[in-house]
Amino acid sequence: MTSLEASEETEESGPGGYAAARLLLLQEKERPGPPRRAALARLTDTWLAGLFAAAAPPRGTALVAVGGYGRAELSPRSDLDLLLLHDGTADKAAVAALADRLWYPVWDLGLALDHSVRTPAEARATAATDLKVHLGLLDARPVAGDHGLVAALRTTVLADWRNQAPARLPELDELCRERAERMGELPYLLEPDLKEARGGLRDAQALRAVAASWLADAPREGLDAARRRLLDARDALHLTTGRATDRLALQEQDAVAAELGLLDADTLLREVYEAARTIAYATDVTWREVHRVLKARSARPRLRALLSGRSGAGKFPVERTPLAEGVVEMDGEAVLARAARPERDPVLPLRAAAAAAQSALPLSPHAVRRLAATAKPLPVPWPAEAREELVTLLGAGEATVPVWEALEAEGLVTRLLPDWERVRCRPQRNPVHTWTVDRHLVETAVRAAALTRRVGRPDLLLVAALLHDIGKGWPGDHSVAGETITRDLATRIGFDRTDVATLATVVRHHLLLVETATRRDLDDPATVHAVATAVGTVGTLELLHALTEADALATGPAAWSGWRALLVDDLVKRVAGVLAGEEPPDPEAAAPSAEQERLAIEALRTGEPVLALHARTEPPVEPGPADPDGTEPVGVELVIALPERPGVLPAVAGVLALHRLTVRAADLRAVDLPTALGTGPVLVLDWRVAAEYGSLPEAARLRTDLVRALDGTLDIPARLAEREAAYPRRRGLTAPPPRVTVAPAASHRASVIEVRAQDAPGLLHRIGRALEGAAVRVRSAHVSTLGANAVDTLYVTRPDGSPLPDEEAVDLARTLERALG
Repeated sequence: MTSLEASEETEESGPGGYAAARLLLLQEKERPGPPRRAALARLTDTWLAGLFAAAAPPRGTALVAVGGYGRAELSPRSDLDLLLLHDGTADKAAVAALADRLWYPVWDLGLALDHSVRTPAEARATAATDLKVHLGLLDARPVAGDHGLVAALRTTVLADWRNQAPARLPELDELCRERAERMGELPYLLEPDLKEARGGLRDAQALRAVAASWLADAPREGLDAARRRLLDARDALHLTTGRATDRLALQEQDAVAAELGLLDADTLLREVYEAARTIAYATDVTWREVHRVLKARSARPRLRALLSGRSGAGKFPVERTPLAEGVVEMDGEAVLARAARPERDPVLPLRAAAAAAQSALPLSPHAVRRLAATAKPLPVPWPAEAREELVTLLGAGEATVPVWEALEAEGLVTRLLPDWERVRCRPQRNPVHTWTVDRHLVETAVRAAALTRRVGRPDLLLVAALLHDIGKGWPGDHSVAGETITRDLATRIGFDRTDVATLATVVRHHLLLVETATRRDLDDPATVHAVATAVGTVGTLELLHALTEADALATGPAAWSGWRALLVDDLVKRVAGVLAGEEPPDPEAAAPSAEQERLAIEALRTGEPVLALHARTEPPVEPGPADPDGTEPVGVELVIALPERPGVLPAVAGVLALHRLTVRAADLRAVDLPTALGTGPVLVLDWRVAAEYGSLPEAARLRTDLVRALDGTLDIPARLAEREAAYPRRRGLTAPPPRVTVAPAASHRASVIEVRAQDAPGLLHRIGRALEGAAVRVRSAHVSTLGANAVDTLYVTRPDGSPLPDEEAVDLARTLERALG
């Protein structure tokens, strides 16, 4: 006899005995999952039944478990959902006393309790007006007392549910949609709510309710296993945190994975995502069937009236509209034609998927299941028709996503593209990314479909979008791994050698344009030549340009902006010129602009800083009715001129940080202007900045603070420290240490230092102070921020304007790393 069995045989009517047995059960490692949940429910039943008997209950009363407890699915910190049912014949005071004898011991143990006291008529009346109550009663189970009373309630509640299904199921569907909108999609959240998010336990329970209505049923394959997996994860979460929580927070994931015996947090998330996708797909299919049935029911009386008096009036014709060879539309779905023979037609899965997506129709789950079971594998390389159907599917835009999900649900995607398995449900531990790796690839193809008119080879753009991150399933640089995988997959799909080489190049360099545009000096000829060498041809540049935008838009709101679009467009124009045989202009020979010259003269005359602010706008990234003038602000250009002196960069960067201005780029140049006032070196700084929030500060305030920072009366480090202290939540964050490297051969005019660090107010100010101490000169700075990560690229020289020798550049990088650490 186990310790649990011994505990269950003891007298459990007292709170102490139940608490000890409960603790013993939860500490056992031999029976996790469904056996432990069922054992916990039995243990709780025994205890509550003892309480009920000890209270000398009046006749016609029963204690009923509802909801999760009614299903005997108690997690360690689950609520106890209890209904005290009575037939109305007992004295009200006696029923109230019985309730007190039941509820107070539960509260005394610190257990969460959801309780009610009702007659069967009251329970039915409440269920009729409260959908959640009705759902809970569908799982009613007697714990103690009059079982016949409970059985009668269950029968009437279930009958009510089936009779009212045409009205209640749309209400339940709307409730699920509102919850999904509020809580997000579980298969793609870094910190998912296992219960409330779309694809979670609430949706699984909704599917049970639909099945109980007899109106429609969910696809059953894998559904029970998916639900068990989420329940197991919630059990482990309760045990590791000691709290009644359903949110799988980042800091808890390693411990939850260990409790479940999994390798790591990524393995945990992949299992959770897999389960949630199964439930989410079943949810989509089920609600589609519910609405189809309801629509057919509402149309049937009208159809009978039309056909009354005619021969064959009892027969209802089903319209089947051809979509493609072997594929027809029926009842709002793409299904296989009667003459279709998947076992003889290996292209049929892709043809059916493409036809469904192009028609914006869901692909019937029955059709997908038949295709998965009977269709033969495609020959390698694929025939031309299969390749064309894949491109057609990817080019359908938003309609591609549900069709792709249907193919994935039956394993057809990994059969077509074997390397897909490595990225399927793979989490991206970066809050900038909205989706898992595989869904991000599909979303990128969706975005690319809108950009196909901009390229000469839309087929290559769509396939590159689908494969650009395929290397994330392998160790090392995913772009390098992706290049190799893309060569194999593109050959498998049937592209010729030239196209395979182009696709491999685009995947290898899919980050090149945005990283260069935001982290390098575009006025430096070496920057443009390096990109032109990597790209090779105008056609590849065209594909990379479109893929860069599609990739960023599919990543998340923080990954693309008007500012980034402007920089990438500028870089593409310069590279296209080089590929066409033009040489980029030498920035050293460029004269200062009229405004820079005016400000420099004024600074030389007054001996103090002079500022000018200009707002910049451009067409919005995604135009809409919210942009009536067709433009959106992308930041502000701030030009500062002042007599050259030490400490300018950290002073300006610090003042901008104090005024909550985010720096995107900064160009610094010394100008010697012969004027009537004489000749003197003037430093001109051209900054691109944006307000973190609120309106921009006045130029006069910026100038005042800059003067104070330069003369030492404004203590910027102290002010920034005060601001940091006002946000205690930041102090508890743990971030990787900063990393500073030298970019080799990135410029012939300067040494290029790249700083990767946690983004924080005043980061550029701290970098500037460290550079001042190293006695180097900063030509330009380029700032790129994604989420909490900042990449600041600095072009530095010796005081005489020459690049640093390699050893000095490495020493400078180490100095910066120590200063920032």
